[in-house]
Amino acid sequence: MTQAEWARDLARQLLEKPLPRRWAHTQGVAARAASLAPILGDDADTLTAAAYLHDIGYSPELVDTGFHPLDGARYLRDVAQADETLYRLVAHHSCAVNEATERGLFDDLSKEFVPERPDLMDALTYCDMTTGPDGRHLNVAERLAEIHSRYGPEHLVSRSITASTPCILAAVRAVQAALEQH
Repeated sequence: MTQAEWARDLARQLLEKPLPRRWAHTQGVAARAASLAPILGDDADTLTAAAYLHDIGYSPELVDTGFHPLDGARYLRDVAQADETLYRLVAHHSCAVNEATERGLFDDLSKEFVPERPDLMDALTYCDMTTGPDGRHLNVAERLAEIHSRYGPEHLVSRSITASTPCILAAVRAVQAALEQH
C-alpha cells in the first residue's frame, strides 16, 4: 500500500460520513496533487498523501484546539504515527501560520512543527487553493473569494486569508511556473 492509499483510507474514515463536503474538497485536492507528478517526481506520492490528510483536523473525532492544521498534525504525529513530512505539511498547509497567529496558537504551531520544504509546501498550497469546497477546480482568485464569502469579512478565517494572500499567490505562481517549464 502506498502512502497516498493509506492517507486516502484514513481521510475517508475521518471525513466521509461526518463531513461529506469536506471529503469532496479533500478528494479534489488529492486529484490536483496527483496531477503534479510530472514536476514532483519521487515526492508525488508524499504530496498526494498530504493532500488527502490536510483537512482531517476538521473531523469531529480530532477537534481539540479548533485549528484544523494543528489538530490534524498532532493526530498524525501522536496517534497515526505518520511520516514526519506528512504531519509537517499538514501543520503548515496554505500559510497556516497566519491563522495560528489569529488564534493565539503561533507558539504551539511553530514549536511543535517545523515547516517542510518550500517546494512541497507551495505544491500543497497550490492544490488546496485551486480546489473549491465541492472538489471542483477553481482559480486562486475564485477560491479566495469563496472563502471570504463563506466566512464573512470579520471572521478570523477571512482575516487570516487576507494576511496569507501574498503567500498563497506566490505558492500558486511558483507551481504554475514549474508546470509551464515542464
